[in-house]
Amino acid sequence: MTNVTDQDRVLIFDTTLRDGEQSPGATMTHDEKLEIAELLDEMGVDIIEAGFPIASEGDFKAVSEIAERSKNSRICGLARANFADIDRCWEAIKHAGKNRIHTFIGTSPLHRAIPNLTQDEMAEKIHETVSHARNLCENVQWSPMDATRTEWDYLCRVIEIAIKAGATTINIPDTVGYTAPMESADLIKRLIETVPGADEVVFATHCHNDLGMATANSLAAVAGGARQIECTINGLGERAGNTALEEVVMALRTRNDIMPWSTGIDTTKIMHISRRVATVSGFNVQFNKAIVGKNAFAHESGIHQDGMLKNRENFEIMRPEDIGLSGTSLPLGKHSGRAALRDKLETLGYEVGDNQLKDIFVRFKDLADRKKEVFDDDLIALMTLDDEDDHLQLVSMKVTCGTGGQAESTVELEVDGKDIIATEHGDGPVDATFKAIRAIFPNKAHLQLYQVHAVTAGTDAQATVSVRLEEDGMIATGQSANTDTVVASAKAYLHALNRLIVRREKTGPGTDAREISYKDLT
Repeated sequence: MTNVTDQDRVLIFDTTLRDGEQSPGATMTHDEKLEIAELLDEMGVDIIEAGFPIASEGDFKAVSEIAERSKNSRICGLARANFADIDRCWEAIKHAGKNRIHTFIGTSPLHRAIPNLTQDEMAEKIHETVSHARNLCENVQWSPMDATRTEWDYLCRVIEIAIKAGATTINIPDTVGYTAPMESADLIKRLIETVPGADEVVFATHCHNDLGMATANSLAAVAGGARQIECTINGLGERAGNTALEEVVMALRTRNDIMPWSTGIDTTKIMHISRRVATVSGFNVQFNKAIVGKNAFAHESGIHQDGMLKNRENFEIMRPEDIGLSGTSLPLGKHSGRAALRDKLETLGYEVGDNQLKDIFVRFKDLADRKKEVFDDDLIALMTLDDEDDHLQLVSMKVTCGTGGQAESTVELEVDGKDIIATEHGDGPVDATFKAIRAIFPNKAHLQLYQVHAVTAGTDAQATVSVRLEEDGMIATGQSANTDTVVASAKAYLHALNRLIVRREKTGPGTDAREISYKDLT
């Protein structure tokens, strides 16, 4: 028998490769299924439901190979309540070191109507199929699909039949995610107390997330006496998905004071397998998902960031390292404060005084108002690029471009304290802008390099533009960063021109750079 003698132990039954793969569009290749199964095996999952062997030849082969390669986990296959399904399932899993046949049938009035069986006819079918499965495999799981909407008396009756026929695990599925936590706990408790032989088997729970209560229902079922939780990585599954493995495992670990049960899961592998499942299934994890979402250990609010810097327990109830992350993330955005900015700059190697921090903070806030998130590269750009040029400064600019003709750029510069405006047309907005700058400040500098690099991802990325100018053998480079590429281009061009002016001063001793006129550069 599979009776669990240690009542503090909860078995983790992962069905990512069966129920999870049933999500429309989540089909995995043969090699991907093998990879995920290996990761689950290494993580310490007790039972891996590797697939539905009779569903296709590909599924049969995948389950068979997973069974042969497994080292630690019990490998399970799914079978409907008929001999052909059960035989095919056994053929797929029989070479596993530890195996299980999982057979099921819908027992609620709605589901009994599908095969048009009476209660007695279905009861007989359950007895025959569970007995057949037990004759093949000593470890058999039976599930009354839609159990939570099955009549109480009939549910007790068929569970007793399955136990007498040899089932070693009785799984109670909330197939449509209709149950509430109090009902989930009460149902398991009453079944264990009522059904003859219930104390000799493991009761399991399989909860769907249609009303967002799958994890709560699963944990409540454990409180009621269930000792196996069926779940998937990232909560992947049909419709709204299933109980998420990472959620129940970390809930049991974090709140062991009120849920004194344990699992054998190596939690440090959670984030890695979460990302791999997201990749191979094509189902990205939502940013605010519990445990494995991008924002689960991220704090942008200035108040939260300051609290985290003082003591991480102020706003974190678990450690990111426990699930395999390197640490907490303090993403910088418009809600961030000076403490978080200083801390981030220090991690990037910049030691700043109070006055310098004030200046940088103003520029940071200006950037943050235009970007959803400010990344490390954005801060480096702010620290290394000086947008305030001494001799030529950009006052304003306006660009018009599109499919109707040449681009037009109107640029206003402050040239040694005097504002000058010019409008030019060009082959694109950058070309028009550079021509307008040359109209205001004529020069014979030759553009050798123009390069744009988005320092961060996204359509709101801050672009770093590099410009290299050559004049009479002198070369000057300029850079600028801005979320507007054309603005960054103008400032980079002006930055390079200003450096050329300084170069001319250095090559002509006694000459004030501010006295260099347009004529000197033409």
